[in-house]
Amino acid sequence: MNWLIAILQTVLFVSLAPLLAGWLKLCKCWLQNRKAPSLLQPYRDLLKLTRKHPVVAEQASWIFTKAPYIIFSATLMAASVVPLIAVDLPTSAGADMIVMVGFFAFARFFLALAGLDIGTAFGGMGSSREMTISSLAEPAMLMAVFTLAMAASTTNLSVAIAHVLNEGLVLRPSFVFALFALILVGVAETGRVPVDNPATHLELTMIHEAMILEYSGRHLALIEWSSQVKLMLYGVLIANIFLPWGIAETFTAEALLYGLLAIIAKLAVLAIALAISETLLAKMRLFRVQEYLSFAYLLGLLGLLSHIILEVSH
Repeated sequence: MNWLIAILQTVLFVSLAPLLAGWLKLCKCWLQNRKAPSLLQPYRDLLKLTRKHPVVAEQASWIFTKAPYIIFSATLMAASVVPLIAVDLPTSAGADMIVMVGFFAFARFFLALAGLDIGTAFGGMGSSREMTISSLAEPAMLMAVFTLAMAASTTNLSVAIAHVLNEGLVLRPSFVFALFALILVGVAETGRVPVDNPATHLELTMIHEAMILEYSGRHLALIEWSSQVKLMLYGVLIANIFLPWGIAETFTAEALLYGLLAIIAKLAVLAIALAISETLLAKMRLFRVQEYLSFAYLLGLLGLLSHIILEVSH
């Protein structure tokens, strides 16, 4: 039964990710006074792409054709270890924060390789920019993760979430710093404004889109779906680590349903906040991203130091 719930949780991750992307786009259109597409439009786009035969360049190697499947599989593995509606599932043993960061890095590695494989100028440019950003984002994310790990005395996500949940509502300065650090990293890692803009294909500014410019058909569908799952992953991490109330600790139908409704509500609010920030902010120039992610690292470091000074020393 527990394994069934774990599998169901992973299926929910994959199936609800396009819905979150649709809700985010809907909110942005409302805020920008534009006609909004259907909430289910991302599902239609993925279905349309899967029906099309992918066009592959003659000079493409196996890396280009296999990368979408590897990227989607790595993202799916990351989703399987992150608690969505319940904690203490059979997959909790592998629900380690460091493992999750490793899955993200593995997927990014093959995405960058695929961008370089064809040999186009845009692909190489996007891969170079992506690896530069990731080299700055990963330390900031790990710093935020270590703050939580020190508070819960573990890097296991499920145990850490249960620890925060059982402690109740406690104002921790370290968690506030870590929360904002993780939000900034999540915006950069998912290619959102102000670091990147997924809605444009401007040659001089695009990062993620430059790497996947040569993809089409089901290959493009897998990469787009992976991006949507990754966006939802960061949203779930922020919601369930720092605001874990509502997540199921028992495997009754009522607790699981309440956990599902709670995470849907939290993700909906986070998407509205992201839509507002993307409407108010403009995309920053590339060399400013270093300052942006350095600030995220500083916030994570402040969270770690404030935990040591205010909590460990007392």
